[in-house]
Amino acid sequence: MTASPALSERNGYDVIIAGAGIAGATLALALHQAGLKPVLIDPVVFDAQVAPAFDGRASAIAYAAFRQWRQLGLAVDLEPHAQRIEQILVTDGATPGAATGAATPFFLRFDSAEIADSSDGEPLGYLLENRHTRAALARAVLEAGIEVLAPARVAGAAFEPREARVTLEDGRVLTAPLAVGAEGRGSVIRREAGIGAIGWDYKQTGVVATVRMETPHEGVAHEYFLPSGPFAILPLTDNRASLVWTESTARGAALKAARPEIFHAHLMRRFGDFLGGVSVEGPVFTYPLSLQLAERLVGPRVALLGDAAHGVHPIAGQGLNLGLKGAAALAETIVEAVRLGEDFGSEVVLERYAAWRRFDTVSLSAGMDAFVRLFSNDHPTLRLARGIGMAAVNRIGPARRFFMTEAGGAMGDLPRLLRGEAI
Repeated sequence: MTASPALSERNGYDVIIAGAGIAGATLALALHQAGLKPVLIDPVVFDAQVAPAFDGRASAIAYAAFRQWRQLGLAVDLEPHAQRIEQILVTDGATPGAATGAATPFFLRFDSAEIADSSDGEPLGYLLENRHTRAALARAVLEAGIEVLAPARVAGAAFEPREARVTLEDGRVLTAPLAVGAEGRGSVIRREAGIGAIGWDYKQTGVVATVRMETPHEGVAHEYFLPSGPFAILPLTDNRASLVWTESTARGAALKAARPEIFHAHLMRRFGDFLGGVSVEGPVFTYPLSLQLAERLVGPRVALLGDAAHGVHPIAGQGLNLGLKGAAALAETIVEAVRLGEDFGSEVVLERYAAWRRFDTVSLSAGMDAFVRLFSNDHPTLRLARGIGMAAVNRIGPARRFFMTEAGGAMGDLPRLLRGEAI
């Protein structure tokens, strides 16, 4: 389709997207594919975003979210770096050293073979290093000719009856029918729209490192709950893994600053030897952990996306998937409104996006918060309760399959892109 001339008559933009990260760039590609003209603004140029030292995380991408990227033409660049998650083993342990589940009755195993018929043979998800995802998105954005203003920062924004007006720190002013805040938890767009945020600090740090293993991981992801907090072993390509474990803020800072041999010793106490020898590759990263939810997802001429709308604990790996679902839903809402001749920046239209995403966002965020509080402790009664719960779910096939389908992002009213269809 072709965007209506009335949409682009100001300075050529239909949608201003503050934030050229993973969610913002995905939205830009979806809008461009449908014929609209987005512009991306980011304080960091793409070349810096894909540097190994910029973002050391790997993300578990739901198979429905990965369908969206296939539909947007990213498969060729992403699939060589995407590790299929064939199984997930969740174990509760009283001592350090990751387990296989055989040593305790309190474990939960998910297997992609159980839902192969309903998922068209998809895995439980894909593990992708964020730097590879960012590189693929950057390449696609530039090849599509989408304008990227970087380095550039949003200084302020005004939301007028017929347009959003975004002012950059260098004095440039951009106007469009809609502005999207996708620039993270400190979103200037959210602040300027008068949308508050609620949340709290967990006083925890996520310690992240990439390791190479001696024994093949076979596509199994491990979530191991230790007295000090969750410890995840997330399989990557080339028999590597991304390690993510939760520590107190002080211990996290100490681990990041520790000499390599000291860090390795602490790592092995948590990792154990069930996958043979382990060697750390690259730097150690730390990320503060907190919960933050925007009080509203939309306002007049403004919509929020990704961490600007919701920042959650990474305990179940759903934060980025929430942002990707939001990108698909917002793109479809905008494009459908254009086709109907509606003002897609109006609150009436944007409320459809908010209604579509509100329940899923709040329920998942609340669930992750409860999960953190249940598992980030060593209380004997809670340990027994969560162990019994995992053992019970492990014995109920329909419950296991429900959780796997939910984690795969294939539950509920899915946007077309998450079904692998064009908008």
